[in-house]
Amino acid sequence: MKVIDLRSDTVTHPTPAMREAMFRAEVGDDVLGDDPTVKRLEKMAAERMGKEAAVYVASGTMANLVSLLAHCQRGDEAIVGSESHILHHEVASAAGVGGIQLREVRNDEAGRVDADEVRRLIRSPDIHSPRTGLVCLENTHNRCGGAAVPQSVTAAVARVAREAGIPLHIDGARVFNAAIALETTPADLAREADSISFCLSKGLSAPIGSLVCGSGEFITRARKARKMLGGGMRQVGVIAAAGIVALEEMVDRLAEDHANARVLAEGLASIPGIKLDPASVQTNIVIFDLEGIERSALQQALRERGVLCTGVPPKVRMVTHYGIERADIEEALERTREAVASLS
Repeated sequence: MKVIDLRSDTVTHPTPAMREAMFRAEVGDDVLGDDPTVKRLEKMAAERMGKEAAVYVASGTMANLVSLLAHCQRGDEAIVGSESHILHHEVASAAGVGGIQLREVRNDEAGRVDADEVRRLIRSPDIHSPRTGLVCLENTHNRCGGAAVPQSVTAAVARVAREAGIPLHIDGARVFNAAIALETTPADLAREADSISFCLSKGLSAPIGSLVCGSGEFITRARKARKMLGGGMRQVGVIAAAGIVALEEMVDRLAEDHANARVLAEGLASIPGIKLDPASVQTNIVIFDLEGIERSALQQALRERGVLCTGVPPKVRMVTHYGIERADIEEALERTREAVASLS
Protein backbone atom coordinates (compact mmCIF):
# COMPACT_ATOMS: atom_id res chain seq x y z
CA MET A 1 0.00 0.00 0.00
CA LYS A 2 1.42 3.35 -1.05
CA VAL A 3 1.82 5.83 1.78
CA ILE A 4 0.23 9.19 0.91
CA ASP A 5 2.06 11.76 3.01
CA LEU A 6 -0.05 14.88 3.49
CA ARG A 7 1.62 16.01 6.72
CA SER A 8 3.36 19.01 5.14
CA ASP A 9 5.01 20.32 2.00
CA THR A 10 8.28 19.98 3.96
CA VAL A 11 8.29 16.25 3.15
CA THR A 12 9.07 16.97 -0.51
CA HIS A 13 12.21 15.42 -1.99
CA PRO A 14 14.64 17.28 -4.28
CA THR A 15 13.97 16.88 -7.99
CA PRO A 16 16.41 15.09 -10.31
CA ALA A 17 17.47 18.51 -11.64
CA MET A 18 18.25 19.65 -8.09
CA ARG A 19 20.34 16.55 -7.39
CA GLU A 20 22.31 17.14 -10.60
CA ALA A 21 22.83 20.81 -9.76
CA MET A 22 24.01 19.92 -6.25
CA PHE A 23 26.50 17.43 -7.67
CA ARG A 24 27.97 19.99 -10.07
CA ALA A 25 27.78 23.09 -7.85
CA GLU A 26 30.70 25.50 -7.78
CA VAL A 27 31.49 26.23 -4.13
CA GLY A 28 33.53 28.43 -1.82
CA ASP A 29 33.52 29.57 1.80
CA ASP A 30 30.21 31.36 2.32
CA VAL A 31 31.21 33.05 5.61
CA LEU A 32 34.14 34.62 3.74
CA GLY A 33 31.79 35.60 0.90
CA ASP A 34 33.49 33.22 -1.53
CA ASP A 35 30.69 30.83 -2.52
CA PRO A 36 29.52 31.84 -6.02
CA THR A 37 26.46 29.59 -5.96
CA VAL A 38 25.19 31.08 -2.71
CA LYS A 39 25.83 34.58 -4.01
CA ARG A 40 23.83 33.82 -7.15
CA LEU A 41 20.95 32.40 -5.08
CA GLU A 42 20.92 35.44 -2.79
CA LYS A 43 20.88 37.80 -5.78
CA MET A 44 17.99 35.88 -7.34
CA ALA A 45 16.05 35.93 -4.08
CA ALA A 46 16.48 39.68 -3.58
CA GLU A 47 15.34 40.35 -7.14
CA ARG A 48 12.28 38.11 -6.76
CA MET A 49 11.26 40.00 -3.61
CA GLY A 50 12.08 43.45 -4.99
CA LYS A 51 14.70 44.03 -2.30
CA GLU A 52 18.29 45.21 -2.34
CA ALA A 53 19.98 42.16 -0.80
CA ALA A 54 19.43 38.73 0.74
CA VAL A 55 21.12 36.21 3.02
CA TYR A 56 20.79 32.42 2.86
CA VAL A 57 19.93 30.69 6.16
CA ALA A 58 19.25 27.13 7.26
CA SER A 59 15.51 27.26 7.97
CA GLY A 60 12.37 29.34 8.15
CA THR A 61 12.62 29.54 11.93
CA MET A 62 16.18 30.83 11.66
CA ALA A 63 15.06 33.31 8.99
CA ASN A 64 12.44 34.80 11.30
CA LEU A 65 14.76 34.87 14.30
CA VAL A 66 17.57 36.48 12.28
CA SER A 67 15.07 39.13 11.15
CA LEU A 68 13.88 39.77 14.70
CA LEU A 69 17.46 40.10 15.94
CA ALA A 70 18.41 42.44 13.09
CA HIS A 71 15.40 44.71 13.65
CA CYS A 72 15.09 44.70 17.46
CA GLN A 73 17.13 45.31 20.59
CA ARG A 74 16.97 43.20 23.75
CA GLY A 75 13.96 44.28 25.79
CA ASP A 76 11.99 45.32 22.72
CA GLU A 77 8.55 44.01 21.85
CA ALA A 78 7.41 42.64 18.49
CA ILE A 79 3.76 42.60 17.46
CA VAL A 80 2.85 39.25 15.88
CA GLY A 81 -0.38 37.56 14.84
CA SER A 82 -2.26 35.48 17.39
CA GLU A 83 -2.01 32.47 15.06
CA SER A 84 1.46 33.22 13.71
CA HIS A 85 4.23 30.68 13.21
CA ILE A 86 6.59 32.97 15.15
CA LEU A 87 4.32 32.75 18.19
CA HIS A 88 3.31 29.09 18.09
CA HIS A 89 6.05 27.10 16.38
CA GLU A 90 9.47 28.70 16.95
CA VAL A 91 10.23 27.55 20.52
CA ALA A 92 9.93 31.07 21.97
CA SER A 93 13.25 31.85 20.29
CA ALA A 94 12.48 35.58 20.16
CA ALA A 95 12.41 35.67 23.96
CA GLY A 96 14.84 32.84 24.70
CA VAL A 97 17.59 33.97 22.37
CA GLY A 98 16.82 37.58 21.53
CA GLY A 99 15.26 38.89 24.73
CA ILE A 100 12.36 40.11 22.58
CA GLN A 101 8.82 40.03 23.96
CA LEU A 102 5.93 39.10 21.66
CA ARG A 103 2.57 40.89 21.74
CA GLU A 104 -0.41 39.37 19.94
CA VAL A 105 -2.71 41.05 17.45
CA ARG A 106 -5.73 38.97 16.49
CA ASN A 107 -5.67 37.02 13.23
CA ASP A 108 -9.06 36.49 11.65
CA GLU A 109 -9.94 33.24 9.90
CA ALA A 110 -8.30 34.52 6.70
CA GLY A 111 -5.01 35.27 8.47
CA ARG A 112 -5.51 39.03 8.34
CA VAL A 113 -4.91 41.56 11.10
CA ASP A 114 -6.65 44.87 11.61
CA ALA A 115 -4.41 47.90 11.08
CA ASP A 116 -6.28 49.92 13.70
CA GLU A 117 -5.72 47.18 16.27
CA VAL A 118 -2.02 47.19 15.42
CA ARG A 119 -2.02 50.96 15.99
CA ARG A 120 -3.55 50.48 19.44
CA LEU A 121 -0.94 47.87 20.37
CA ILE A 122 2.07 50.04 19.49
CA ARG A 123 3.59 51.26 22.75
CA SER A 124 3.90 54.95 23.42
CA PRO A 125 7.19 56.05 25.03
CA ASP A 126 6.98 55.13 28.71
CA ILE A 127 9.62 54.17 31.25
CA HIS A 128 7.43 51.22 32.30
CA SER A 129 6.87 49.74 28.84
CA PRO A 130 9.02 47.93 26.29
CA ARG A 131 9.70 49.69 23.01
CA THR A 132 7.71 48.35 20.07
CA GLY A 133 10.54 47.33 17.79
CA LEU A 134 8.81 45.42 14.99
CA VAL A 135 5.50 44.41 13.45
CA CYS A 136 5.30 40.95 11.83
CA LEU A 137 2.83 39.54 9.31
CA GLU A 138 2.61 36.07 7.74
CA ASN A 139 1.77 35.19 4.12
CA THR A 140 0.45 32.61 3.35
CA HIS A 141 -0.95 32.04 6.80
CA ASN A 142 -0.24 28.47 7.89
CA ARG A 143 -2.61 28.07 10.86
CA CYS A 144 -5.37 29.96 9.04
CA GLY A 145 -5.69 27.35 6.31
CA GLY A 146 -2.92 28.59 4.05
CA ALA A 147 -4.80 31.84 3.46
CA ALA A 148 -3.22 34.29 1.02
CA VAL A 149 -3.13 37.79 2.52
CA PRO A 150 -3.76 40.55 -0.07
CA GLN A 151 -1.26 43.34 -0.58
CA SER A 152 -3.88 45.86 0.53
CA VAL A 153 -3.90 44.37 4.04
CA THR A 154 -0.11 44.52 4.23
CA ALA A 155 -0.13 48.10 2.95
CA ALA A 156 -2.60 49.20 5.63
CA VAL A 157 -0.48 47.70 8.41
CA ALA A 158 2.69 49.09 6.84
CA ARG A 159 1.26 52.61 6.91
CA VAL A 160 0.57 52.29 10.64
CA ALA A 161 4.05 50.93 11.32
CA ARG A 162 5.70 53.59 9.18
CA GLU A 163 3.85 56.39 10.97
CA ALA A 164 5.27 55.07 14.25
CA GLY A 165 8.78 54.61 12.83
CA ILE A 166 8.60 50.82 13.24
CA PRO A 167 9.82 48.30 10.62
CA LEU A 168 7.55 45.62 9.14
CA HIS A 169 8.68 42.02 8.60
CA ILE A 170 6.77 39.40 6.60
CA ASP A 171 7.16 35.71 7.37
CA GLY A 172 6.69 34.74 3.74
CA ALA A 173 7.54 31.07 4.10
CA ARG A 174 5.00 30.28 1.36
CA VAL A 175 4.82 33.70 -0.30
CA PHE A 176 5.08 32.15 -3.77
CA ASN A 177 1.87 30.24 -3.02
CA ALA A 178 0.28 33.53 -1.98
CA ALA A 179 1.40 35.25 -5.18
CA ILE A 180 -0.06 32.52 -7.37
CA ALA A 181 -3.35 32.48 -5.45
CA LEU A 182 -3.66 36.27 -5.68
CA GLU A 183 -2.40 36.41 -9.29
CA THR A 184 0.40 38.82 -8.48
CA THR A 185 4.13 38.70 -7.76
CA PRO A 186 6.05 38.10 -4.52
CA ALA A 187 7.66 41.51 -4.99
CA ASP A 188 4.23 43.14 -4.98
CA LEU A 189 3.28 41.34 -1.76
CA ALA A 190 6.62 42.33 -0.19
CA ARG A 191 6.68 45.90 -1.48
CA GLU A 192 5.56 47.59 1.76
CA ALA A 193 7.73 45.42 4.03
CA ASP A 194 11.19 46.29 5.33
CA SER A 195 12.11 42.61 5.27
CA ILE A 196 10.66 39.32 4.11
CA SER A 197 11.75 35.71 4.55
CA PHE A 198 10.74 32.74 2.41
CA CYS A 199 11.38 29.00 2.41
CA LEU A 200 12.88 26.92 -0.36
CA SER A 201 12.19 23.63 1.45
CA LYS A 202 8.37 23.65 1.40
CA GLY A 203 6.39 23.79 -1.84
CA LEU A 204 9.51 24.67 -3.83
CA SER A 205 10.92 21.24 -2.89
CA ALA A 206 14.56 22.11 -2.16
CA PRO A 207 16.05 19.96 0.62
CA ILE A 208 17.06 22.82 2.90
CA GLY A 209 17.18 26.57 3.30
CA SER A 210 15.40 29.90 3.48
CA LEU A 211 16.22 33.45 2.39
CA VAL A 212 15.91 36.73 4.27
CA CYS A 213 15.56 39.77 2.01
CA GLY A 214 15.72 43.50 2.72
CA SER A 215 17.94 46.56 2.39
CA GLY A 216 21.70 46.16 2.18
CA GLU A 217 22.13 47.65 5.65
CA PHE A 218 19.53 45.32 7.14
CA ILE A 219 21.06 42.26 5.49
CA THR A 220 24.48 43.17 6.92
CA ARG A 221 22.92 43.04 10.39
CA ALA A 222 21.03 39.87 9.55
CA ARG A 223 24.20 38.16 8.32
CA LYS A 224 25.88 38.96 11.64
CA ALA A 225 22.86 37.61 13.54
CA ARG A 226 23.06 34.42 11.45
CA LYS A 227 26.70 34.01 12.47
CA MET A 228 25.82 34.55 16.13
CA LEU A 229 23.24 31.76 15.91
CA GLY A 230 25.82 29.35 14.52
CA GLY A 231 24.37 29.63 11.04
CA GLY A 232 27.54 30.69 9.27
CA MET A 233 28.07 28.01 6.61
CA ARG A 234 31.06 27.11 4.47
CA GLN A 235 30.85 25.26 1.10
CA VAL A 236 27.08 25.56 1.18
CA GLY A 237 26.76 26.00 -2.56
CA VAL A 238 26.07 22.27 -2.71
CA ILE A 239 22.62 22.93 -1.27
CA ALA A 240 22.16 26.49 -2.53
CA ALA A 241 22.28 24.99 -6.03
CA ALA A 242 19.00 23.19 -5.31
CA GLY A 243 17.51 26.51 -4.26
CA ILE A 244 18.40 28.04 -7.61
CA VAL A 245 16.60 25.20 -9.39
CA ALA A 246 13.65 25.72 -7.02
CA LEU A 247 13.31 29.37 -8.03
CA GLU A 248 13.83 28.66 -11.72
CA GLU A 249 11.65 25.56 -12.13
CA MET A 250 9.32 24.95 -9.17
CA VAL A 251 7.34 28.16 -8.69
CA ASP A 252 4.76 27.88 -11.45
CA ARG A 253 3.92 24.25 -10.60
CA LEU A 254 2.58 25.39 -7.20
CA ALA A 255 -0.71 26.01 -9.03
CA GLU A 256 -1.00 22.23 -9.41
CA ASP A 257 -0.80 21.85 -5.62
CA HIS A 258 -3.55 24.44 -5.22
CA ALA A 259 -5.78 22.59 -7.68
CA ASN A 260 -5.18 19.30 -5.89
CA ALA A 261 -5.97 20.95 -2.56
CA ARG A 262 -9.32 22.15 -3.91
CA VAL A 263 -10.19 18.66 -5.10
CA LEU A 264 -9.19 17.31 -1.70
CA ALA A 265 -11.29 19.94 0.09
CA GLU A 266 -14.36 19.27 -2.03
CA GLY A 267 -14.06 15.54 -1.42
CA LEU A 268 -13.54 15.93 2.32
CA ALA A 269 -16.54 18.26 2.59
CA SER A 270 -18.78 15.49 1.20
CA ILE A 271 -17.83 13.06 3.99
CA PRO A 272 -20.25 13.01 6.96
CA GLY A 273 -18.42 13.97 10.15
CA ILE A 274 -16.08 16.42 8.41
CA LYS A 275 -16.83 20.14 8.50
CA LEU A 276 -15.15 22.17 5.78
CA ASP A 277 -16.02 24.96 3.38
CA PRO A 278 -14.08 24.17 0.20
CA ALA A 279 -14.25 27.84 -0.81
CA SER A 280 -11.97 28.69 2.12
CA VAL A 281 -9.07 26.75 0.56
CA GLN A 282 -6.90 29.18 -1.40
CA THR A 283 -3.53 27.45 -1.64
CA ASN A 284 -2.12 24.03 -0.70
CA ILE A 285 -3.24 23.73 2.94
CA VAL A 286 -6.54 22.13 3.92
CA ILE A 287 -7.66 22.40 7.56
CA PHE A 288 -10.97 20.94 8.71
CA ASP A 289 -13.13 20.38 11.79
CA LEU A 290 -14.68 17.11 12.92
CA GLU A 291 -18.14 16.29 14.29
CA GLY A 292 -18.47 13.32 16.63
CA ILE A 293 -14.92 12.09 15.89
CA GLU A 294 -11.75 12.58 17.90
CA ARG A 295 -8.89 14.11 15.92
CA SER A 296 -6.29 11.67 17.29
CA ALA A 297 -8.54 8.70 16.52
CA LEU A 298 -8.99 9.82 12.92
CA GLN A 299 -5.27 10.42 12.50
CA GLN A 300 -4.57 6.90 13.77
CA ALA A 301 -7.22 5.36 11.52
CA LEU A 302 -5.75 7.21 8.55
CA ARG A 303 -2.22 6.18 9.47
CA GLU A 304 -3.33 2.54 9.50
CA ARG A 305 -4.62 3.09 5.97
CA GLY A 306 -1.44 4.76 4.75
CA VAL A 307 -2.55 8.41 4.86
CA LEU A 308 -0.43 10.73 7.00
CA CYS A 309 -1.66 14.10 8.25
CA THR A 310 -1.16 16.49 11.14
CA GLY A 311 -3.37 18.65 13.31
CA VAL A 312 -3.98 22.21 14.38
CA PRO A 313 -5.84 21.03 17.51
CA PRO A 314 -8.70 20.36 17.50
CA LYS A 315 -8.62 20.47 13.69
CA VAL A 316 -6.93 18.24 11.11
CA ARG A 317 -4.47 19.54 8.50
CA MET A 318 -3.58 18.07 5.11
CA VAL A 319 -1.09 19.66 2.71
CA THR A 320 -0.61 19.02 -1.01
CA HIS A 321 2.85 19.23 -2.57
CA TYR A 322 5.32 18.05 -5.19
CA GLY A 323 5.11 14.25 -5.36
CA ILE A 324 1.36 14.15 -4.67
CA GLU A 325 -0.61 13.59 -7.86
CA ARG A 326 -4.36 13.79 -8.56
CA ALA A 327 -4.63 10.00 -8.28
CA ASP A 328 -3.11 10.20 -4.80
CA ILE A 329 -5.78 12.74 -3.79
CA GLU A 330 -8.56 10.46 -5.00
CA GLU A 331 -7.04 7.51 -3.16
CA ALA A 332 -6.57 9.55 0.03
CA LEU A 333 -10.24 10.57 -0.11
CA GLU A 334 -11.36 6.96 -0.46
CA ARG A 335 -9.22 5.92 2.49
CA THR A 336 -10.52 8.87 4.52
CA ARG A 337 -14.11 7.80 3.84
CA GLU A 338 -13.24 4.33 5.13
CA ALA A 339 -11.48 5.73 8.19
CA VAL A 340 -14.37 8.02 9.12
CA ALA A 341 -16.90 5.20 8.60
CA SER A 342 -14.88 2.96 10.92
CA LEU A 343 -15.12 5.57 13.68
CA SER A 344 -18.79 6.50 13.27
